[in-house]
Amino acid sequence: MINSDKKGNERLPEFQKYLIDKKLVAESKTSYFAYWVSRYLAYAQGRKAPVDDYQEQVVAAFLDEMRSDSRIKEWQPRQADDALRLYYFHYLGKSRTNHDSPAFSDVSAILAEVSRIIRLKHYSFSTERTYLQWAERFFAYVTETGGKQIDAVTAEDLRGFLSHLALSRHVSASTQNQAFNAILFLFRNVLHKEVGELDTTVRAKRGQKLPVVLTVGEVKRLFEQMAGTNRLIAELLYGAGLRLMEAARLRVKDIDFDANTLYVRSGKGDNDRSTMLPAAVKERLREHLTSVKALHDKDIAAGHGKVFLPDALERKYPNAAKEWGWQYVFPAATLSVDPRSGIVRRHHISDTAIQSALKNAVRKSGILKHATVHTLRHSFATHLLQNGVNIREVQSLLGHKNVETTMIYTHVLRDMSNAPQSPLDALYQSSGRSAE
Repeated sequence: MINSDKKGNERLPEFQKYLIDKKLVAESKTSYFAYWVSRYLAYAQGRKAPVDDYQEQVVAAFLDEMRSDSRIKEWQPRQADDALRLYYFHYLGKSRTNHDSPAFSDVSAILAEVSRIIRLKHYSFSTERTYLQWAERFFAYVTETGGKQIDAVTAEDLRGFLSHLALSRHVSASTQNQAFNAILFLFRNVLHKEVGELDTTVRAKRGQKLPVVLTVGEVKRLFEQMAGTNRLIAELLYGAGLRLMEAARLRVKDIDFDANTLYVRSGKGDNDRSTMLPAAVKERLREHLTSVKALHDKDIAAGHGKVFLPDALERKYPNAAKEWGWQYVFPAATLSVDPRSGIVRRHHISDTAIQSALKNAVRKSGILKHATVHTLRHSFATHLLQNGVNIREVQSLLGHKNVETTMIYTHVLRDMSNAPQSPLDALYQSSGRSAE
């Protein structure tokens, strides 16, 4: 029988410090992870089993005993399993059986561990999917060019892969950086190998780019080509300066009609912020929520109605997933199966659906600029600065960490009617003639 008494910060303090320093586990949870490791060590020692290495059979027996204990909740064996993997494979850097055998037998095992660590760190599903795709492409490159075994990859292979993307695949700088972040995550968090210096890597070059910004008139023309929910979403993107997924993931409880405020939860960098709720959309947003509430009630009556909750909130508040306040403001039209949990529920509206609606509106409006969903956020910031709003306030509304990021909009906000006169115009004016 495994005791599940209260955990303390005094257990395995160095392991807890490692989890915090490496940002593998939220600081509030490190004592729980240390607790399960300490319980396992006592369990293994009581059965005279080795504790210096990860023992598959002993760990399996430990977890089975946890599951048979009526005092242990369903999620706790999974947390204990995660804790032991972090302790042995990350903190101690052990392999699954002994020091001589590789920790992973094939690429599928590595990809499974990538998924496990990404979910442990609460990265989004889109990030998980992207990192897995880059990991697969990296191992395909290593196999094709060097014929190496997966346990023999080195930082030199990473440098070669990044150079290959720039020289042979001609990828953009942003794509190469995305690949670098994914493979760096693979090396540090799964393979436990440092990459060292990357000075010899060929990097894709990116020059100074100014954001595409629509004029006020162009924004108006764009909205005239949209209707219903699509227009409401577009107006919030522009009127509140939201990113695409911030609008898609907006929940009912994050709208404060009385304070004219929207709250963005776990935005970029996992940061919260508040921004303005435009008065122009308030009544239509209320009407929209009335129809969403009717849809939610229908889902509840059909035995569904649960929505995805972040982190451990679903365990902490088991009834919250069905509460109205947690529902998405812009839900999907149909129910779907959650790719991680397998639960059937109503997700938020697809990001591609929003992008497609805006793309069609841009085409119909005759706007020739390369306008995307993010262009509305750029336009929000630029128009605020044009209206005299302090740049620090704009920085806060956008959720930028540094004001230097917001400063980019000062390069595009200049009112061209006050710009210096063109020498050509001056030439014709001085001669009293106009251009023929």
